[in-house]
Amino acid sequence: MENEISVENKIFGKTFFWMFLGLLGSGIVAWYTYSSGLFYKIVLGGYFNMLLILELVAVLVFSLLFRKLPPTFVGILYFVYAMLDGVTLAVVFAAFQLSSVIYLFVISAIVFGALAIIGYKTDKNLSSWNPYITVFLIAGIVLSLINLILLKNSMLDLVLDWVILALFCGITIYDINKIKMLQAEPDINQEKIHIYCAMQLYLDFINIFLRILSIFGKRRD
Repeated sequence: MENEISVENKIFGKTFFWMFLGLLGSGIVAWYTYSSGLFYKIVLGGYFNMLLILELVAVLVFSLLFRKLPPTFVGILYFVYAMLDGVTLAVVFAAFQLSSVIYLFVISAIVFGALAIIGYKTDKNLSSWNPYITVFLIAGIVLSLINLILLKNSMLDLVLDWVILALFCGITIYDINKIKMLQAEPDINQEKIHIYCAMQLYLDFINIFLRILSIFGKRRD
């Protein structure tokens, strides 16, 4: 029993360390991209959408080939994604006041920490949540795209922000709980499981932060 707890704590420790490194890298790249003026060159050059596509490709490759790829390549792919995400996250500094970004980042970290504790302390296996999470996540993405491209309704945008924020709060609890279960799976390489888990939690945190920022952030004039 003590050995299982030790292994579990080791995986969580590595997971949060890699998550922190990913967030740190993204933050540094985002600030440099904005402060150097590179962000505006990317937008005006029409490369922003291309970067979003590259991010999506990186996530798909990571998710679909995680079990087959060697640990070193998985780690490289994780940081490639984090750096690409950092470039696109420069929009945060361009759209919102710096004080607001910092303050709400701290608030997001507190919220994420509380959710992580709930997920860790929950003894029940939450795998039954997966179908509902998938359906609601797809629905949220589709509705967001429809509103962004066609409807452009600010009230619906605010409602979707709250709904997706609540959804990712649930996903964070689910993912933390899943990490406890994954470490017991014999077919997963224990040398890279923490990188996979870090990617999941990285995405959870970023989405929580962006939604909180969208709802409460003070925009630049």
